[in-house]
Amino acid sequence: MKSMTGYGEASQNIRGTKLTVQIRSLNHRHLDLQLRVPREYLSFEEEIRKSIREKISRGRIDLFVNRYAVKVQTRKLEMDEALVGQYVAGMKQLKKRYHLAGDVGVSLLANLPELFHVREVEVDHHSEREALLRTLQAALKKLERAREREGAELKADMDSQIEHIKRIAAALEELAAENGVRVKAPSPEGQVISRSERDGAEMATTILKGDINEEIVRLKTHVVALSKVTREREPVGKKIDFMLQEVNRELNTISSKVPNLSVIQLVLQGKERVEKIREQTQNVE
Repeated sequence: MKSMTGYGEASQNIRGTKLTVQIRSLNHRHLDLQLRVPREYLSFEEEIRKSIREKISRGRIDLFVNRYAVKVQTRKLEMDEALVGQYVAGMKQLKKRYHLAGDVGVSLLANLPELFHVREVEVDHHSEREALLRTLQAALKKLERAREREGAELKADMDSQIEHIKRIAAALEELAAENGVRVKAPSPEGQVISRSERDGAEMATTILKGDINEEIVRLKTHVVALSKVTREREPVGKKIDFMLQEVNRELNTISSKVPNLSVIQLVLQGKERVEKIREQTQNVE
């Protein structure tokens, strides 16, 4: 059994770039993925979704991917060498033709900004794909561990409530055994009754007062099945919710068939335990 709430985080450095993946899961009836990734990784979004779906089947998932350079040069200075050559050749030609003094040096060229150009360094983001997916898997693994730890706590509490319901079912069974006798509708001595009244009286003899044996058998069967479901490792939230509906249905039938104070009190106790399990189920995957 796993909880739907948890948190996992992982980081990795690749060629001077640091990747950090943070993933948080919350309660939700279905799988709801909310991704926040850098624009450089938008092309990997479907792969990210697939990786998450392979691990998680239910809950709201908030994923945050951060990417920033550590020591990578993000801008590069470029020089137009062809244009520099033309400048140098032109200046030498002027010097020779007009007998000018001085040398053509770096200081002269430095005053010509058109010779230099600063551009952003293009990064091959596809080369970071494997690193991103590895980091995501590491974060998912930590998330799963957190969900399993909380799931174990939920299971312990549910098992405790199930044991209470088992004892309640046993107590109801004892009451059913005590009250399970046939009763015959009485008629005053010496009084002549009509045929319709006689038919009604005969029908009454077939009614088994407190006959809730069938409901109790089903109740105990559902409770045993419920305890088995909590031990499954696959997603069980919806299964538990269904089993609780069945348990509640039998309890309601028992209380309606036997409006006895002791029975009603036991039924109310059972429904209270069912509700406690239902509250916990809202957090189970």
